[in-house]
Amino acid sequence: MTSSDMNYLTVALPKGKLFDYSARMLAELGYTAEGLSEKSRKLVIVNETKKIKFIITKTADLPTYVEYGAADIGIIGKDVLLEEEKNVYELLDLQFGYCRLMVAVPQALQQDSFSDYAHMRVATKFPKIAERFFRSKGIQMEIIKLNGSIELAPMVGLAEMIVDIVETGRTLKENQLIEVAQIAPATARLIANRVSFKMKFDRIHQLTEELKNLLGRGEER
Repeated sequence: MTSSDMNYLTVALPKGKLFDYSARMLAELGYTAEGLSEKSRKLVIVNETKKIKFIITKTADLPTYVEYGAADIGIIGKDVLLEEEKNVYELLDLQFGYCRLMVAVPQALQQDSFSDYAHMRVATKFPKIAERFFRSKGIQMEIIKLNGSIELAPMVGLAEMIVDIVETGRTLKENQLIEVAQIAPATARLIANRVSFKMKFDRIHQLTEELKNLLGRGEER
């Protein structure tokens, strides 16, 4: 970390559904920059007055940027943290972007006991989470990593089961899938690089406390 880097607080924001709310929440506390937009073509967006830099990354990449110090802090879903297992500090549950990681099967394959699903093929974007979950249940599964349209896998015979993240469960119903187990809830989290947390403690701690107060005011309203 150079002396120039020490003058700035670098914030990583994720592309996708968490971006707008993250940016609005930070802006309410004065952490923003001109032109800060998910669609910005600038790779780094800077507020020189307040010495804040923003970088906008793909969701799965964000914890890596924070782990290696390319960003001091970031906002990312708990599901990504659980899957990526990066060496970062998790500072605060920001209480938005609620989803849940779950296991689902086609209605025709629903079993009476969870152990009856042993040795099935499981399609998922979250192979590490799936592996840990099924191991904790004492059953072996064949995990197939996919990057999108997880619900399609049982429909075309690629897998009998899926592990995915859902909000309302509407897509499951539309594809005749039934949730048979919940793995974990997931909300947006504030994370920090371990070195930055020590070197820039005052700024990161101040932002964390301001976010806590903002969340508290939201609960009171």
